[in-house]
Amino acid sequence: MSGAIPDPAGCGVDTAIVPAGLAHAALLAALHEAAFPPTEAWSEAAMATLLASPGSLGFLALRPGAQAGAPDPAGFVLARVAADEAEILTIAVLPGARRKGHGRALLAAAAQGARAAGARRLFLEVATDNPAAAALYRQAGLVEVGRRRGYYDRSGAAPVDALILASDLGQGGLRADEPD
Repeated sequence: MSGAIPDPAGCGVDTAIVPAGLAHAALLAALHEAAFPPTEAWSEAAMATLLASPGSLGFLALRPGAQAGAPDPAGFVLARVAADEAEILTIAVLPGARRKGHGRALLAAAAQGARAAGARRLFLEVATDNPAAAALYRQAGLVEVGRRRGYYDRSGAAPVDALILASDLGQGGLRADEPD
């Protein structure tokens, strides 16, 4: 795939970040299903709709493949830009690829893409029962600006709050897109 951004977060991850488009909708749906509980998985049609929307941004994290250099997807991010604001709609990293810097690299790519599209502020939501993701976002410089009570439905359990996190994308942007 062309347009690869090698290690955008400067964290030494052996991965490449490439743009994702409509042709990747089925792959993104499969990755989302593998990364999230079944009740939260997004369909191929949902992915295609988001990717076709004005202002949408998608990026795939690809690890070197085990067979003849074929890329091996580790995860993806979908975001959208409207006016001078961007929102990360979803970020998914396969369970076996977590805690290896792929999420940080995807977050950095989304921030860079949003900034290039004119966004000055980035928002996202994270479930309060996902401390690993919340820690990643806070380490990247996002701060809590709100909370949605009972936002995430948990099958057979009480709903979970969503933290609304945000960061300015001005000079320097997120710490996720700065080398350590």
